[in-house]
Amino acid sequence: MSTGPDRIKLRGVVPADAAGARLDLAVSALFADYSRARLQKWIRGGELRIDGKTGKPTQKVVGGETIELDAEPELQEGVLAQDLPIDFIYQDREVLVVNKPPALVVHPAAGHHDGTLQNALLHFDPGLAAIPRCGIVHRLDKDTSGVMVVARTLRSHASLVAQLQSRTMSRVYEALVWGAMARAGSVNEPIGRHPRDRKRMAVVEGGREAVTHFRILESFGGISHLEISLQTGRTHQIRVHMNHLGYPLVGDPQYGRKTRSVKGIRTELLESLNKFPRQALHARRLRFVHPEDQQNKEFEAPLPADIQQLLSMLREHS
Repeated sequence: MSTGPDRIKLRGVVPADAAGARLDLAVSALFADYSRARLQKWIRGGELRIDGKTGKPTQKVVGGETIELDAEPELQEGVLAQDLPIDFIYQDREVLVVNKPPALVVHPAAGHHDGTLQNALLHFDPGLAAIPRCGIVHRLDKDTSGVMVVARTLRSHASLVAQLQSRTMSRVYEALVWGAMARAGSVNEPIGRHPRDRKRMAVVEGGREAVTHFRILESFGGISHLEISLQTGRTHQIRVHMNHLGYPLVGDPQYGRKTRSVKGIRTELLESLNKFPRQALHARRLRFVHPEDQQNKEFEAPLPADIQQLLSMLREHS
C-alpha cells in the first residue's frame, strides 16, 4: 500500500531565457508534471508564489524569480484504472521499479487514451491517483524497453524528480546502430523540435542542452552494439544524437532510412535487421538514491528476447 498523500512542495527558479513569458507558461516549464490549468488554479489560490508573493497567471516574468509551490494534492482525473500485467523488478512502500516491455505506452496521450503503464499502475495501487502522473517521473518511448522507477509517495516523487534535474540519477542503455563505429565518445549537441516536422526532435541551434556518452560493446562490421549513458534526458535524445553522428538505431525509421544495405552481411540477416519492428534500444540499468533510506540503489532489466535474437544472429554471422 502507498502512504497517504501529503502536501506538494516544490521550488524552482525562472530561467533567464523565459524573460517576458507569462507566469503560468514559465511555471509550466518548471513543473512539467502538472497541467497548465492546475498551475493557474494554484497561482490564483496563492498556493504558488513568486518571490514570496501571490501573483496572476498572466503577469510577465523577468527571469531569476524564485517560484515556490505548497499545495494540497489533487486526485488524477480522466485516467482509467486497468488490470494490465506489470513486470515488477522491485517494490516497497516508496518506489516501484518496473521492466517496461516494447510496444507499451507509458502514459495516456493523443492516440493512446488507455492501455498504458499509467493505467496499469493506477489499478495496482489506487493511492497513486494522488501522485503526479501516478508516480511516473521519467518515461521511455513506446518502442523502447527497459527499467523505470515510479514514485509511490509525494516525498519520493519530489526526491526522484530532484535527482533527475540534478543529473544524479544514472541511466544506462544498450542499442544496436547502423554503421561500424570506431571508438567511444560523447555527443554534446542541443535538442529541440525539428523545424519542419513537429513530431520529430532534432539537433537545433537554441535547443535544450543534451549530452550522451557511448562506448562499443561489440562490432559486427556494418552494425555496432553500444552501451549508452545519458547525462541529460531530452525527448528521443539517444535516437537523435546517434542519427546526428551518422549511426541511426536499427529499427528506427523516424530517425533513419527505412531500409539499408551493408556490405558483407548475408541477405537473410540484412532482412531481419531492416524488418526489426522497433528501435533496438533497451534501458538496461537504473541507479538512484532511495528517497527513504538515502542508500544508492541499482536495478537492471535483462535484454528482451527480440534484441537477444538479433545479437545471436549477428554473433553467429561474424
